[in-house]
Amino acid sequence: MEFFNFHTHKLTNQSDVLELVNQYPREFDASIPFYSIGIHPWYIAEDKIDTDLKIIEEKLQNQNCLAIGECGLDKRIEIPLDLQTSVFEKQLILAEKYKKPVVIHCVAAFQEVIAIKKKRKITVPMIIHGFSKNSQLADQLIKEGFYISFGKYLLRNPELRTVFQQIPNDRFFLETDTVEETIQQVYDLASEYKNINYSALQDIISTNYKRVFHK
Repeated sequence: MEFFNFHTHKLTNQSDVLELVNQYPREFDASIPFYSIGIHPWYIAEDKIDTDLKIIEEKLQNQNCLAIGECGLDKRIEIPLDLQTSVFEKQLILAEKYKKPVVIHCVAAFQEVIAIKKKRKITVPMIIHGFSKNSQLADQLIKEGFYISFGKYLLRNPELRTVFQQIPNDRFFLETDTVEETIQQVYDLASEYKNINYSALQDIISTNYKRVFHK
């Protein structure tokens, strides 16, 4: 593995890239080599929650399922926050049961996610994907034990440079999510921002991958 794409919705099948492809319970594709699976807050359907959770639990027992998610909280959608919270917490219980890291979607609900981590005493790694906020929030998340993944907004927003530079090297991942750019392009920018060579960045990500995913 030369590159690790922490979160993507598109399998590119490059031989030198390990891609953690996001999957949904009702749209599962068995041909994808490595994946995360979860109930995204956007796609919560009350009459399908129990069925979805059963599918997720079944897939979590597969070695190729590296994580649960993306799951989390989003205050900018119409689905009630208490329902989102219930579904999120049920997935965290599964993450703890099967010792799988959690890929987190969080929009305008960071304090709630932090509070749930504390309340549920979550011990598995929790990774905020697609981070786009300020250094103060990043510092708080790191202090509370979260990892942070950067991709789309790192490419799109130059103001994130300073935020990314201040993230400890043992607490970040890189991703493409839904953008057209390659994970190699994200690595290019990350190595420039961190002022380290490509090989050093690859070593950092590889070490973080081994720690979080026990590989």
